[in-house]
Amino acid sequence: MTISSREDLAGMTRVGKLVGEAIQEMRHGARSAPQLTYNFPGFNLISVNEQIVHGVPGSRRLEPGDVVKIDVTAELGGYIADSATTVLLPPVSPLGRKLRKCAKAAFEKALAVAHAGRQVNDIGRAVEGEVRKHGFSVLRSLCGHGVGKTIHEAPEVPNFYNPRSRTELTEGLVIAVEPMISAEPSQLVTEPDGWTIRTQNRSLTAHYEHTIVIRRGEPLILTAA
Repeated sequence: MTISSREDLAGMTRVGKLVGEAIQEMRHGARSAPQLTYNFPGFNLISVNEQIVHGVPGSRRLEPGDVVKIDVTAELGGYIADSATTVLLPPVSPLGRKLRKCAKAAFEKALAVAHAGRQVNDIGRAVEGEVRKHGFSVLRSLCGHGVGKTIHEAPEVPNFYNPRSRTELTEGLVIAVEPMISAEPSQLVTEPDGWTIRTQNRSLTAHYEHTIVIRRGEPLILTAA
């Protein structure tokens, strides 16, 4: 969506704040947007180790050293915001720590170029450049997206540079920027539950995401706690 009124900005700010708080505390009672939209069999998406997105919470016991991706998408008053983070369970492995640091650094690089008048491609170039610098890989079949009135809106926001894309970032545009990376290059497969996506070679993964509003200067992060 594109912010076109004070009401839009207020609505997105409210749901963004809620999502940010949920990521920190996991106890707020908004409606799960994945449940509402896709009939997802859980409230939040929890993916472990080689799993990168859409993990279904269940009876799996978390183990020491696990790398856990928590992805929260909430709906409040007709507005939707999306955020994700990577949590490291002690004892933390050096690889897990490096992956998480890289995913966050790639997001910050993307944020620095996410200005009105730039192109979506600038985000992808920034993310992929940072990830490669750390020696890791972008999972190219997964990308960020527009968000606001529904979970997945135009435009797609790839984490790599696509020379054929000329989509411009316009003032007020709401997008989810989300580097999704793996320790080694890998294809992706869907697990038997029909939802959970993991690396085919079981390479370790990390995910970092915020919903932002594009402005002429620094973008507004809606899901910061």
